[in-house]
Amino acid sequence: MNEFLELEEKIVEVLKTVYDPEMPVNIYDLGLIYRIETNDGNVEIDMTLTTPSCPMADFIIEDVRMKVEGIAGVKKLTLNLVFEPEWTHNSLSDEVKLELGLL
Repeated sequence: MNEFLELEEKIVEVLKTVYDPEMPVNIYDLGLIYRIETNDGNVEIDMTLTTPSCPMADFIIEDVRMKVEGIAGVKKLTLNLVFEPEWTHNSLSDEVKLELGLL
């Protein structure tokens, strides 16, 4: 497996350990991660929140930052908080929709 895909897999694995404290679902399966790009240890992530006024935003962002920066091979993390496209329940993975009774 190529080095970039391996690092991206590790990042996804770590993002699946970050939970929105208001929901029992990790941010990756919630569909809050829009883009992950790696380039020679430099990582750029575009993510959103369920709402721009999320009261747990600082907690979630800091958790993402600490966990991704702790991955071997990550030299620098640029974390972009974006709100377009807007997050909706359609962003949830099918597994989460089933778990929450939305399917």
